[in-house]
Amino acid sequence: MKSEHDLSNILKRLDTLAYNLWWSWNPRAQAIFEEFSPLIWEAANHNPVAVRRQISESELLARLGDKEFRQRAVGVLHEFEEYMRHKPSGVGEARQRKKTDLIAYFCAEFGIHECLPFYSGGLGVLAGDHMKSASDLGLPVIGVGLFYRQGYFQQSIDSTGSQQERYPTTDPSMVPVELVKDARGKSLLCSVTIGTSVVHFQGWKINVGRCCIYFLDTDVPENAEHFRGLTGLAYGGDMNTRIRQEIVLGIGGVRFLRALGITPTVFHMNEGHAAFLTLELLREQLQRGVPKEKAEDEVRKQCVFTTHTPVPAGHDRFHADLIEFTLRSYADWMKITVGQLMEYGQAPKAKGSTEFTMTILGLKLSRAANGVSEKHGEVSRLMWTDLYPGLSPAKVPIGYITNGVHVTSWAATRSWEFWERHNSHRWKEHLNDPKFWKHVADAEIVSDDELWALRYELRRALIEFIRTRARSQHAFGGVTGEDALYHLLSFDALTIGYARRFAPYKRAPLIFSDLAKAQLLFDDPQRPIQIIYAGKAHPRDNEGKDFLRQVIGMTHQHPFFGKVIFLENYDMNVAKYLVSGCDVWLNTPRRPLEASGTSGQKVAINGGLHLSILDGWWNEAYNGKNGWSIGGKIEDNISPEEVDRRDAELLYTVLSNEVIPMFYERDKSGIPRKWITRIRHAMRTIIPTYNTHRMVLEYSKKYYFPSK
Repeated sequence: MKSEHDLSNILKRLDTLAYNLWWSWNPRAQAIFEEFSPLIWEAANHNPVAVRRQISESELLARLGDKEFRQRAVGVLHEFEEYMRHKPSGVGEARQRKKTDLIAYFCAEFGIHECLPFYSGGLGVLAGDHMKSASDLGLPVIGVGLFYRQGYFQQSIDSTGSQQERYPTTDPSMVPVELVKDARGKSLLCSVTIGTSVVHFQGWKINVGRCCIYFLDTDVPENAEHFRGLTGLAYGGDMNTRIRQEIVLGIGGVRFLRALGITPTVFHMNEGHAAFLTLELLREQLQRGVPKEKAEDEVRKQCVFTTHTPVPAGHDRFHADLIEFTLRSYADWMKITVGQLMEYGQAPKAKGSTEFTMTILGLKLSRAANGVSEKHGEVSRLMWTDLYPGLSPAKVPIGYITNGVHVTSWAATRSWEFWERHNSHRWKEHLNDPKFWKHVADAEIVSDDELWALRYELRRALIEFIRTRARSQHAFGGVTGEDALYHLLSFDALTIGYARRFAPYKRAPLIFSDLAKAQLLFDDPQRPIQIIYAGKAHPRDNEGKDFLRQVIGMTHQHPFFGKVIFLENYDMNVAKYLVSGCDVWLNTPRRPLEASGTSGQKVAINGGLHLSILDGWWNEAYNGKNGWSIGGKIEDNISPEEVDRRDAELLYTVLSNEVIPMFYERDKSGIPRKWITRIRHAMRTIIPTYNTHRMVLEYSKKYYFPSK
């Protein structure tokens, strides 16, 4: 048996670790790979496989000859291997879980780490955090998604302030994915029928701690050229592309799992993009000779559905002609008409409608459904009342489970080490324990001085990151080179963060609605503030792009120059800097259009505070002491323009009268005691509740393994 300190043995174990995304939520593991080559680590967007590919085995072995470095590497490997060996079981289920129980979690995107561009935004990041918490909790979950070789898009801003999109191709050999092979060692190929064509696909496996995700990829030689690029772009192309991608995800995903010999007991559809999986499950039942009504019941027993969209236009809808063309073969196999198939995606009173709605399909063929916050559950019940004739909205069977975040993934390295010092690793074991966080957020455990020192460390790290980036980006008002390094932003100013998709309802430029009032805030030398923006507008969202241009325009104007920043190419790496370095996280959606939102949940572990419209998760979490609200919960029947005007006024008021004064009210030691008291309230109330450990346990108890 080889010693665990044998160099070649260590190297093999490091290779195993590189292909398991466990390292993505362990900064000490990341540090080991970064030390091999800081340049490649940074250039490859923090990708250990790229580091491994670019450094010879001779060099790696030589570096491990350093005793101190080797000990740290072995320590990390031991922690990883202990994690993989120790598998918690029976966590939080309402019934006793069987050994054969397995949840298949289908989602159109997964955001696990910035080096894997298979996500566009919040839905994907939530799915990634869901998988990480399932791994931590020992819940048997496998993910199914699509392998987007060109990802969503890489964003840059040109000299006119306009968004430009690029689509670089991911080389699978340079990222931590493994091709799924059959018994002969060849790529495991499956297929779906789309219209009159057979479309083949392969799968790539990503290990996420104890869990894994399979990403389906149509870029195989067996396909015609136009089908090879079908899974290339996330949310790219027209409705033809969308329905074809969703057939591969839903129908193809079930077939791929079957080909692997995997038989899930629960299929969880995370949003309507995956709902075609219900048709494949139905086809399986019908082709076994099960009567139609019983077959539908059998499908429902296996399926749960989560909706994320409170806006009717945000739900995938396909015209009857498109359904007829793409899915006729499935109707034939199920021995039903296309009209009968259409009914699965329509409300009961919609006879003759030409639309097929994916959310309706998911709701009709699931035994349980939920929104992603209490308010969103209420909105969803109202939105889909027509599906349940005779029921009042309050009785519509759509519940809610409020979204959370994987806290350890969103703790900056400095925050991670901060909590390690104070809690000796216990904080990661008690993420959803309110008593623990009530205890550790006490001043006797963590002093005001220490919390304030952490805030300064994190703010400096963010600003230095931005100053470095300013050398190559246009969105800094022309500040470049040495000017950027020494004059962009202030390390002492109240720093506000706003980072999310530039959808119009999110109202990114709301703080600039009244320029005179905005100037008063930004031009106060005694109480300076600054704001950092990041986010992408969908390539076809012209209004969102206009909002983005408005924000970038502010970066050039006095007195906002150098105090209003837009960071290009928002991804998970940029997000980590922002949610840790900003003192205040700003969220300004037009109520009630924010289903949940999770970005503001990520700041609490780093000592940040949330300032938001009372919508989504903040509608539940805000208690008057753990952040700030912009207005109340009342929804007046007034025009959108008046809502925007009123909310802007409320934003100026809360900033001027509460947020800014509290930040700058210091004692003789220079510490804002009231501000830090609010940080403690946020830590106690947000960290143990608004995390994916609590969320996944709730799914397990309510929907995956409910009591009979």
